[in-house]
Amino acid sequence: MTNKDFTKIIEDELEYVKSLLISKGEEYAVDTDRLSAFKKGAELMRTTPEVTLLGYLTKHIVSIYDMAMSDSLYTKEKWTEKITDFINYGLLLLALANEKGFKNE
Repeated sequence: MTNKDFTKIIEDELEYVKSLLISKGEEYAVDTDRLSAFKKGAELMRTTPEVTLLGYLTKHIVSIYDMAMSDSLYTKEKWTEKITDFINYGLLLLALANEKGFKNE
């Protein structure tokens, strides 16, 4: 794969990630807190929002793993859907970490 082709894939994916996170934010954040689904899930499961998010992410990781281990071919759309979900959960976890705060170096 050329650098040009690789760069195009990354640029397209990052644009899609951004648009999906913004549109899903309106769907999942019924109140003003964009991370409320993880906080409410944490209350129900008696854990932290971060652990709740990782629990939700596990389903996507298993799906990607199953696809990668399969001899079947999948559409570009299916791979993009699964990988975008994975990326977005990473970004949402980063947002939770930012909200929680960081250890001073």
